[in-house]
Amino acid sequence: MSSSGIPRSGSALTVDEAEDLLRCICFKTGPPRALGVEVEWLVHELRDPRLPVHPRRLASAVDTVRSLRLASAITLEPGGQLELSSPPAASLMGCVDTLSADLRAVRDALAPLGLALSGYGVDPWHAPRERLLREPRYDAMEAALDRTGPSGRAMMCDSASVQICLDAGHEEPGPLGYHRRWQLAHLLGAVLVAAFANSSVHGGRRTGWRSTRQSLWTDLDPARALAPAPDGEPRAAWATHVLDTPVMCVRGEEAPWAVPEGLTFREWLRTGRPRPADEDDLRYHLTTLFPPVRPRGHLELRMVDAQRGPDGWIVPVAVTAALFDDPEAAESVYRAVKPLAERAGPEAPPRNPLWLAAARDGLTDPDLHAAALVAFPAALEALPRIGASAAVQRAVAAFHERYVLLGSCPADDLQEVAS
Repeated sequence: MSSSGIPRSGSALTVDEAEDLLRCICFKTGPPRALGVEVEWLVHELRDPRLPVHPRRLASAVDTVRSLRLASAITLEPGGQLELSSPPAASLMGCVDTLSADLRAVRDALAPLGLALSGYGVDPWHAPRERLLREPRYDAMEAALDRTGPSGRAMMCDSASVQICLDAGHEEPGPLGYHRRWQLAHLLGAVLVAAFANSSVHGGRRTGWRSTRQSLWTDLDPARALAPAPDGEPRAAWATHVLDTPVMCVRGEEAPWAVPEGLTFREWLRTGRPRPADEDDLRYHLTTLFPPVRPRGHLELRMVDAQRGPDGWIVPVAVTAALFDDPEAAESVYRAVKPLAERAGPEAPPRNPLWLAAARDGLTDPDLHAAALVAFPAALEALPRIGASAAVQRAVAAFHERYVLLGSCPADDLQEVAS
């Protein structure tokens, strides 16, 4: 470890070594057994969410929350969003019950302080939020993302999501194989964007997108938020994508960190400049890539907007777990979404026509609506098979009836916050 506290492995990597490492660490295969969730929340005044929370008050509240005995990890995001990351669970209900208990504890701690958690894909009342975290990582991120416009700052400070973590899948082919799950994630992902879009209002104004949060990711950076090429073997495609994406920053002994322009990780490895890159640099580089599906040994699905209500997050988690981990449901939904590949075309998500339509139009898009009308019933049939409680099944059924059957999404309810 260096004197700055940045870990160092001590030996420079070659390109071949980096490719081998990426193939090993990003897709760890085996029977799907674990599920995890990361839920981000905007923190607002309990009495009036339109009032901004002073940074010192928010920092004090976060200290209170961090003192709680929780199973989930607590993280403060750059704009003051609060993230709870569940531990890996052996079942859907194990994940739901653990994270639900932690969220209740957090809300109970915040309420006496006059604060509340709000579930929206972007802040409907304030834009932009002030960046609260002044750390070398976020200073460098802001400098790098500012080169392509304001979307980077809005993503850092104004957005919130439900991120669902699934095992990569079996090594062999089939509905639970890692190759099939990778394909399914990038096609069904657009359906999840459309069905759970919940960010049509930003800073008190309607944006023209049902998922403004997804539009920010689309506009974020020429390469950093893209998926790899849609064709090809997942391990090879991801390794190539990682090495050919520009480095966000080169960490140093002192702040500010260097923010090179256009230096890919592959070039950094080949040239050894501004200093030789090692394994720790590669692992850090992986944390600066924000594709809609990020392989981290498991698959991290990052495309779902934060959902309203204390338990709204449970519905996308339950639907996704059912469609990926129940073999019958996985096969049914794959057949339903496979034709969407033609609509997506050769471009990578989230910039291809399919994903743009999902973020802009939600389930008013006929192709996405048709796929959702297969996906949600398949999930409802699978939920009892994967041990979902009656309450979870009712919540998914209610969402299906309220939104999916009508070709609507939560974003369509947000008119009142824009007035």
